[in-house]
Amino acid sequence: MPDALQFVAVSLDCADPAELAKFYRRLLGGEVLWSSEESVGVRVPGVVLAMQRVEGYRPPTWPESAVPAQMHLDLSAGDELDIPERRAVELGATRAEVQPDPDRWRVLIDPAGHPFCITTMTPPPAALA
Repeated sequence: MPDALQFVAVSLDCADPAELAKFYRRLLGGEVLWSSEESVGVRVPGVVLAMQRVEGYRPPTWPESAVPAQMHLDLSAGDELDIPERRAVELGATRAEVQPDPDRWRVLIDPAGHPFCITTMTPPPAALA
């Protein structure tokens, strides 16, 4: 499809792009593609995360946000939740107070305040294509 758009990255607003990039690179692996005071791009398995500085950045709140539409990352952990959750916390994440379904999802907050989930659910390969 010549008119089709191509998904290239997920951008995360933050106050300190280098700090947030370091967290996700340590959590997910990957490589730094670019780095400046204003943004850092990290290629992690499956996507590029682009951390970008926003003046006056205020982190979202979980489970309710001052901004009506909020997105978050879902990270598959296979069958195990406890070990990946502990690792994320050791790297700088915090466990969210509200845990809607802790048997299948763990809600954590990254160092810049974005919620993200670690889950046992993984879409079938065809859904990722």
